[in-house]
Amino acid sequence: MPEQTFRYAACGGANTVLGLALFKILLVYVFKLENVDLGFYTLKPHNAALFISFCVNFMVGFILMKYVVFVDSNLKGRIQLFRYLLSFVLNLTLNYFILKIFVEVFGWWPFLSQCITTAIIITISYLSQKHFTFRTRKEY
Repeated sequence: MPEQTFRYAACGGANTVLGLALFKILLVYVFKLENVDLGFYTLKPHNAALFISFCVNFMVGFILMKYVVFVDSNLKGRIQLFRYLLSFVLNLTLNYFILKIFVEVFGWWPFLSQCITTAIIITISYLSQKHFTFRTRKEY
């Protein structure tokens, strides 16, 4: 296994565990499986947990990817951050809709649904980060 793939798996795995743990804690203990009323909009508990856990994962994930996994990228940090944000928004959007289908259409338990959704998103995330966010610019 290439070193970069191993580092991605280790850092991504740790970040995934963090995200799933936050999701479960927020879903069950903070939101208590009840809707979250924001005054102007009401979020389902699995959506509120998803958004908060993703915000934490965004910060932790970027730091791990930039300084541990894709250290050979020669793109500027602000470019990497912007691209990571774009990749993040794509992953969050996909996660939101897949989770919504699993929970609200299929009637699956939210935590199991998030675990399955995470497995799908990991592949998309790795490819987008390797070939877009942290790619190595060709020197001519």
